[in-house]
Amino acid sequence: MSTAEKLQQRYTYADYAQWPDDKRWELINGEVHAMTAPLRLHQDIVFELAGQVRNYLRGKPCKGYVAPFDVRLPRDDEADDKVETIVQPDLSVICDQSKLDKLGCRGIPDWIVEVLSPSTMLKDMNTKRSLYEQHGLKEYWLVHPEDRWLMVYTLDEQGRYGQPGVFGMDEPTAVQLFPDLSIDWSFIAEA
Repeated sequence: MSTAEKLQQRYTYADYAQWPDDKRWELINGEVHAMTAPLRLHQDIVFELAGQVRNYLRGKPCKGYVAPFDVRLPRDDEADDKVETIVQPDLSVICDQSKLDKLGCRGIPDWIVEVLSPSTMLKDMNTKRSLYEQHGLKEYWLVHPEDRWLMVYTLDEQGRYGQPGVFGMDEPTAVQLFPDLSIDWSFIAEA
């Protein structure tokens, strides 16, 4: 099946699991979203963030993962093969170990970081933000590597995202979910 044909149909995880590994895809409500290879700066940031988060999580019950790592977001309790939303966040932190299985994560992580790329920026800022809010993601970070700022969305008591916090990368940024963790951005000057 051609890429154009794939983009015009609705799919589930059963379909997604059969696709070859030479290209990366996400499914959002059954619609296919092709993913492109990220730029070097994007990868520098993901690599460094993952290292800082990994070091912090040592000895703690939460686990961190970098893309490609499938996060399946069922609507209710449907079987995996019926799930229509599978995303691959740049960085995911999951504290509920029961969500982890051999396929990745079934259910919303606790913290997701997306490093914005020109080709996926609008999807990350709008479609995925709305999707993550709907599924109850506690903390969502959008990192803009070129302009060196980030937006942080946190879930309020009503299960909604209010106005995001907007931060420059000239000083460390505190992680709301882990009050004793701050991300040090000084590495970006070297990237």
